[in-house]
Amino acid sequence: MDVLITPVGVADVDAVIELARQVWQQTYPGIISQEQIDYMLAQRYGRERLLAELGRPDVWWDKATVDGCLAGFSSCMTLAGGGEMKLDKLYVDSQRQRRGIGARLLEAVESHAYVAACQALILAVNKRNERAIAAYRRHGFVVRDSVCVDIGNGFVMDDFIMSRSLPATAAPW
Repeated sequence: MDVLITPVGVADVDAVIELARQVWQQTYPGIISQEQIDYMLAQRYGRERLLAELGRPDVWWDKATVDGCLAGFSSCMTLAGGGEMKLDKLYVDSQRQRRGIGARLLEAVESHAYVAACQALILAVNKRNERAIAAYRRHGFVVRDSVCVDIGNGFVMDDFIMSRSLPATAAPW
């Protein structure tokens, strides 16, 4: 299995949107309603939004390909005031989970955090997404806070904010 991590480009946007849809459809039924899934996909994965994020200097998008096929992606951004980088999205095709692809994408996020001089990574994860919570814990993240986020359209997400400090030394990769 040849995994390659590279920046997401404009030509990748439609494939990223489709992979996000597949992951949300497979991961979130039973956690949130289908209406919430549809709303989140429309809000977070619109083509115009993704293209705008790709043009921002404080947002990084990476993709993982396996033997030339899109297998996952991540996005991260520095937070106002600096010091922390938010892992905004990290999704891996359900057929390729547990093969180290998520870890490789997380390593790319860490390398962006070092370049941006961040001391910590943070993320939000739905409290009912036990699989994701366990995966992040394996990578050293701890629950820092519990929040209810009004995402609009009458929907509220019940999330954990998880964080992980980064060592002061440069990343080994």
